[in-house]
Amino acid sequence: MCSEFWSGWFDHWGRKHETREGKVMVDGLRDMLKRNISFSLYMTHGGTTFGWWGGANNPAYSAMCSSYDYDAPISEAGWTTPKFFELREMMKEFMAPGEKLSDIPQAIPVITIPKFTLNKVAPMIENLPKAILSENVKPVEKFNQGWGSVLYTTTLDKDVKKGTILKITEQHDWTQIFVDGKLIARLDRRKGEQEVTMPEIKGGSRLDILVEIMGRVNFDKSIHDRKGITEKVELIDGKSVELVKNWKIYTFTLDNKFVESKKFVDINSAAYKNLKKSDINLPAYYRGSFTLDKTGDTFLNMESWGKGLVWVNGHCLGRFWEIGPQQTLYMPGCWLKKGKNEIIVLDILGPKERAIEGLDKPILDMLKVAVPETHRKSGQKLVLDNESVTAEGTFKKGNGWQQIDFPLIEGRYFCLEGLSSFDGTNVASIAELHLIGEDGNNIPRENWNILYADSEETRSGNYTADKVYDLQESTYWQTVDNTSYPHQIVIDLGKSYKVKGFKLIPRAEQSSPGQIKDFRVFIKKDKFKY
Repeated sequence: MCSEFWSGWFDHWGRKHETREGKVMVDGLRDMLKRNISFSLYMTHGGTTFGWWGGANNPAYSAMCSSYDYDAPISEAGWTTPKFFELREMMKEFMAPGEKLSDIPQAIPVITIPKFTLNKVAPMIENLPKAILSENVKPVEKFNQGWGSVLYTTTLDKDVKKGTILKITEQHDWTQIFVDGKLIARLDRRKGEQEVTMPEIKGGSRLDILVEIMGRVNFDKSIHDRKGITEKVELIDGKSVELVKNWKIYTFTLDNKFVESKKFVDINSAAYKNLKKSDINLPAYYRGSFTLDKTGDTFLNMESWGKGLVWVNGHCLGRFWEIGPQQTLYMPGCWLKKGKNEIIVLDILGPKERAIEGLDKPILDMLKVAVPETHRKSGQKLVLDNESVTAEGTFKKGNGWQQIDFPLIEGRYFCLEGLSSFDGTNVASIAELHLIGEDGNNIPRENWNILYADSEETRSGNYTADKVYDLQESTYWQTVDNTSYPHQIVIDLGKSYKVKGFKLIPRAEQSSPGQIKDFRVFIKKDKFKY
């Protein structure tokens, strides 16, 4: 029994839209059925993570999009796809005598909505909930909050020198830092950003740290995923470390009653011009309406907006983020009504245009950020000529985990170099990789970071090097087919460990495509040279 045969995969913010070939799916299913193996297809029908829900993977931290279309045979909106008909044709081969396929239900009607503008606004700083006083920062769970945003505010009691480091331990998950209302920096947990170099600041200035809660890690050791600022904020000037204290903490929930209660003003009014003098006027709620003479499913186009959530007639549709790949939000027609429909948008980044329209098709594959082809800088090349080899050898051919032991060595930086492949191609591929500590247990991977990979295939899928520690044996690092051996991957373990071996698993498919044959391993306390 195959309990989860994956028809596609889910999307992450800032990564390419995931697709998988229908032929590969039906070939795998056909092979199982010929062997009398039962299966459950995950997903048969794509869906939507409505509201503020949505998971995340870790390591490395990566939050999922609201759309769970999954490139499934039946789409997010319930439409049949080419993959659906490939599956249907294959299943005919295994029908019982006299059995007939059922009719395909008609698709739910789809409408478009002409572009409309949201002209009412409520800046977050002008709509603060009751302050919670606390000597030290605390995660939002301490205030019985699970989702939304949290604002930490304090007054700096003395001057801060230019170049001082503001270190947060840790911000989860997307943070904006303001001093006296001026934006200083944005920190993204996906990129491991937890500190910022500060400008010169006068004593008595107000420090505001606005943290947005994104997807919660939903499996393994990182499942205790506290949100907001999880421990402390420090100012570091050389060897001087000062703990920042005496905070006012404001929690912003995401239930409809809380959102609707804001004091909205017309953006063209004199009242708004006065509000624009606010210390923080970028993160804000926007309100508007649109009128329909008929209802139906549609896709709200959020391309001109920054980062936040959308409510229509009291229903939260989900998250948007300008970086993509998702640019539309699925709007079920059953939540719309003839006549006037109310919409509220929370945008903590700020829109380029306060306009929305309803499309008849989704936009799920529009990235607005550059995705690096490899974890290497332009012209960068790893130099191993003068490095001491920790271990070398030849893997066994075939699927499954393989473990390589060597004499105990201490180090923080690990390099695996593949010298050749079993299938004679240029491609190297690894699904999962563990290092083994002196106690025989796997070394924690939560703080691992890829420092270098000579090649990563990103044209046909997201086969980046961080896939070797993402806890998913179905995902893998794969090199580009026109880049020859040797292939190297360098990992920063986060701190120094005593290591006595490693183990890895190649791609799970039959014949283990791209399996490395001959290899070398290097472990060092200091960084490699490039």
